[in-house]
Amino acid sequence: MGTAALQLVRSVCSDRHNFSQWQNERTATRGTRHSKIRYSARDEPSAHPPLLCWLCLQLPCSVRRGPQPGGEATTMPENEEIIRLEEVFKIFGPQPRGRAFDLARSGMHKNDVQQQSGHVVGLSNVSFSIKKGEIFVVMGLSGSGKSTAIRTVNKLHDVTHGQVWVDGVDVQTLGGKELQAFRREKMGMVFQHFALFPHRNVIDNVAYGLKVQKVPRNEREEAAFRALRLVGLEPYARNATSELSGGMQQRVGLARALASDPDILLMDEAFSALDPLIRRQMQDELMAIQAEVHKTILFITHDLNEALRIGDRVCIMKDGVVVQIGTPEQILTEPATGYVAEFVQDVDQGRVIKVEEIMAPPDAIQSSVGFDEVKRAVVASPERLVVDEAGKCCGLVTRSDVERVSTQGTPSLASAMRSDVPTAKASQTLNDIYGEAGKGLPIAVVDSDGRLIGRVDPTSVLEELGRVEALTDAFEREVYM
Repeated sequence: MGTAALQLVRSVCSDRHNFSQWQNERTATRGTRHSKIRYSARDEPSAHPPLLCWLCLQLPCSVRRGPQPGGEATTMPENEEIIRLEEVFKIFGPQPRGRAFDLARSGMHKNDVQQQSGHVVGLSNVSFSIKKGEIFVVMGLSGSGKSTAIRTVNKLHDVTHGQVWVDGVDVQTLGGKELQAFRREKMGMVFQHFALFPHRNVIDNVAYGLKVQKVPRNEREEAAFRALRLVGLEPYARNATSELSGGMQQRVGLARALASDPDILLMDEAFSALDPLIRRQMQDELMAIQAEVHKTILFITHDLNEALRIGDRVCIMKDGVVVQIGTPEQILTEPATGYVAEFVQDVDQGRVIKVEEIMAPPDAIQSSVGFDEVKRAVVASPERLVVDEAGKCCGLVTRSDVERVSTQGTPSLASAMRSDVPTAKASQTLNDIYGEAGKGLPIAVVDSDGRLIGRVDPTSVLEELGRVEALTDAFEREVYM
């Protein structure tokens, strides 16, 4: 692309010592549900062709992290919000701020708004925030507003009403060169259909934005190689993109978004066009990269399994409104509506629900107690975990074992205690412990230092899975076509 054409394009694309302490820590740090999301964009869908939008988004700024256009940047520590949508509406049509907006603001369903005004509601009173460094997944069926939402974050859609804040800047107030610079510096975007240049090889695709920014060749290739290394494609740097598989081409797209080291990655149905196995591998790839680079990722998908697998929090949308926001465990075990319950009923719950969700206080006895005290302990509970002076689980004593050694000459806890106690971490899933639960013994939940923080009884695993399976029955069945 020549210099003049580029100028034209750019001008157009305007430690846990015991159970109760651990629970307190968990309560204080666990993700909480946020208020309902509301989206808004402006009068009509973006008039930019896909290539122009891609260029606008993918021309990384070579000057790093100065004050943001449109105001001073807000430096945000980890776990502070970096993206926030406030009461956002997006109406498509010739008069989006007229009667259609009034109807939508009154709470009318998007279908009724369309019938009465001829306008299409993309987002209706959407509000949510995204924390720095988290993967926030917006999930919904076609027409739910999820893609419209992501396009308000980089202002590919103007909002009809509301505000969109990114790192302390009201994005919707930006325009022209300020908006272009903000997009280049703060965001990278990964598309569903790759959007690679077929006449350029892999490394040139990854480094293209840096080239447009006139970053010296050695610097941009170094940055491109770093990005390719992250996605495992460094050996293919000089290959043509047409020589790569679909999954590899999508990894090139991810590397391109990472090359400029943006704070935020916007991923709109990024893996939806891939085969199931390759798609899962890309999810693994994304989570591995995130563990290394700690970006803020806004991920759009229509696949709940994908959302629950990769998301720190999940936002479920329907007909332009937010239905529920929560952690994967909250979405699965506490569906807010029948719509959500219908989604989760076919999910493998054991892959999502964590041990921490069902573990009980350990109710352990000390290894130093006398045998008489042990006998009294197993009267109340037939199986008791045993801990040493450091609070580490050292065994299990059962009522039958106590009764067996009671007839011996000098019975003791040591002679009655068994050491083959299954253990688990609070962060493991029910699928991880299902085999151990089948042995019929309580599972000791320990922290990273081996200290006992809880227990899981085998029956509680089955009870929880059965409870979640039955949640759909509590809602009236709806049709979502």
